[in-house]
Amino acid sequence: MNHELERAVKTVVRDCLGVRAGEDVLVVCNPATRELGDALRDEAEHAGAEAVLAVMTERDSHAGEPPTTIAESMIAADVLLAPTVQSLSHTAARKRATESGTRTATLPGATVEMLSRVMSDDMEKLRHRGHRVAELLDRGTEARLTCDHGSDLTLGLEGRRAIPDAGELTATGAFGNLPCGEGFIAPATAEGVLIVDGSVAGVGRVAEPVKLTIEGGHLVDATGEEGAKLMELLTAHGPDGTNVAELGIGTNEKAILTGNILEDEKILGTAHVAFGASAAIGGNVQVPVHLDVVSLRPEVTVDGTPLVLEGRLLV
Repeated sequence: MNHELERAVKTVVRDCLGVRAGEDVLVVCNPATRELGDALRDEAEHAGAEAVLAVMTERDSHAGEPPTTIAESMIAADVLLAPTVQSLSHTAARKRATESGTRTATLPGATVEMLSRVMSDDMEKLRHRGHRVAELLDRGTEARLTCDHGSDLTLGLEGRRAIPDAGELTATGAFGNLPCGEGFIAPATAEGVLIVDGSVAGVGRVAEPVKLTIEGGHLVDATGEEGAKLMELLTAHGPDGTNVAELGIGTNEKAILTGNILEDEKILGTAHVAFGASAAIGGNVQVPVHLDVVSLRPEVTVDGTPLVLEGRLLV
């Protein structure tokens, strides 16, 4: 194991999740993410935990449920680490594990290179930014996202709780994804236009800006080849697939645009909107898909107060 990866997995296991001697730790991965799964399992074992690695077949989509055996083991574990290709974050199994008290970190699409680089950011700064973003979203009733390309999207926040994704997962039932670096919320309403100039989950970096039209809290139209692919992935799951599920603000200064949504959505000063499942993060839609899209240089206001200005985070 190289030095950078060794440092990153130690941060994940010991700092972010606070794994202790005698705890039961479950690491769930796919064949393609086995190297990272092994590294995390080994570090948990070095911390004195009883660590088990479960390798499962890739799911058909993000939010696809894991096999029953793994879902039950997730509930029984003290700590769950999930470096999988498709995200387990928005599954009913993950939500049940959290409710049972399992401390959980999902790492969907994480690579050895990404984790080694992005987890090297100053954790104290990351946590400060994540909490400040979440606090502002939490207090707000309405967010507005605009940009020079023509975005003008209004999202109702009333009655919803924001969550800081700041790598603080030591409390019973704590949940987040890693690498960390965002503050996010499940909007209650959404209306307007969003121009995506960064990336689309399940598709990658966009060649040209994609115009998304949102009406009544649902994506109703998307332009270009990448937009058509996004619509195909979402509508395959029925009307709930196009639900506006999340608004998030990136807070990680080491994250760069790679086409991997796990990293792209964390880029400092970016905004992302997700479609599909929201029940796991405070909404009320449970569907086996959750796909994010990234706007690189947005302006975001909360009740008229600027939060992001031309891609610059103001907290």
